[in-house]
Amino acid sequence: MTEHLVVVGGGQAAAQAIQTLRQQSFAGAITLLCEEPLPPYQRPPLSKKYLAGELPKERLLLRPESFYAERNVTVKLGCRAMELDRGRQTLRLSDGSMLAYDRLLLATGSRPRRLDVPGSTLRGVHYLRTVADVDGIVADLAPGARVALVGAGFIGLEAAAVLRQRGFAVTVLEALERVLGRAVGPEVSRFYADAHRAAGVELHTGTQVHSFGGESRVTAVKSADGRTFACDVAIIGIGVVPNVELAAAAGLACENGIVIDEFTRTADPHIVAAGDCTNHPLDGRRVRLESVPNAVHQARIAAGTLLGAPAPYSEVPWFWSDQYDLKLQIVGLSYGYDTVVVRGDPAARSFAAFYLRSGTLIAVDAINNPREFAHAKKLVAARAKLDPGMLRDLTVDLGTVAV
Repeated sequence: MTEHLVVVGGGQAAAQAIQTLRQQSFAGAITLLCEEPLPPYQRPPLSKKYLAGELPKERLLLRPESFYAERNVTVKLGCRAMELDRGRQTLRLSDGSMLAYDRLLLATGSRPRRLDVPGSTLRGVHYLRTVADVDGIVADLAPGARVALVGAGFIGLEAAAVLRQRGFAVTVLEALERVLGRAVGPEVSRFYADAHRAAGVELHTGTQVHSFGGESRVTAVKSADGRTFACDVAIIGIGVVPNVELAAAAGLACENGIVIDEFTRTADPHIVAAGDCTNHPLDGRRVRLESVPNAVHQARIAAGTLLGAPAPYSEVPWFWSDQYDLKLQIVGLSYGYDTVVVRGDPAARSFAAFYLRSGTLIAVDAINNPREFAHAKKLVAARAKLDPGMLRDLTVDLGTVAV
């Protein structure tokens, strides 16, 4: 193949697709467009080790810059694709130039969901999605700073754990009635709420943010029920939205992500998409997954599709989160479960929650239990029918059940 492939994106999917294409002997020209001033880098450590100051910036990079040069990849940093002309197969870039392509991979990722309330643009109010975001937060963290986190999803709770361990006073405000409400069941939510409170985090669920107080800089978060929470720094983590504007303006179908099939194909035969920005079919429904494993798997599929060897999406979704000394590993999607079995004792800080629908295992949350997680991945993939009583029995080795 002597085609010119353009990759739009600066994350895991973009880097993985390029690596796979070159490994599979794609000889055409590749141009990578990164909107940020860095080549593709890892985002999960941003709310963990990078925020903690335990990981230098250069170690965030998924591949060293030399990787792209050695593989004859043209990298344009700080360059945004402004307009996609599918008829002419060109992109208009933020530097004013035009770039032609034969095939296009959209790996545009996602961005933080904004909280548009009074005071949300005050200095000291931050989002956490990029290296620059974290650098800005760290620069604001004077000794003794009081930090308010809006949102108790993964980003909010991971940041809360890091900042609490660094000695800052931390308050977490969550609009839902429980933490991690969109990711885990009530039993696991309770465990994490208790863990954060035990670590000294002031946690308030069922709390809607009305506004941020302060003149030129944030001094407080005000809730809809009239309470005021003093702070010197506020971090908003209320989810993300997919970056679909480029695709949507070009007429590609978008619905909570760029609509693709199981081979990562869009409706345009010259365009594929992968990663957080995509909406793809899985188990009879359409989903958009925000995870490194999904980005990697889709990128490999996209590379195969571009090379004329398409293979369908086949991976069971999985995710992870590190908070304090707790590693949460999730496999499967627990929506629609009718039975949950807690295997092990949460008080021991090592257990797992098994989610069943009509007796079929559909998801597992494992906390500090990599062995159960490894077995769970196989059982969920096999759509295993399991007896709740057997799951509760710790004398049963799930390794003998896994298929």
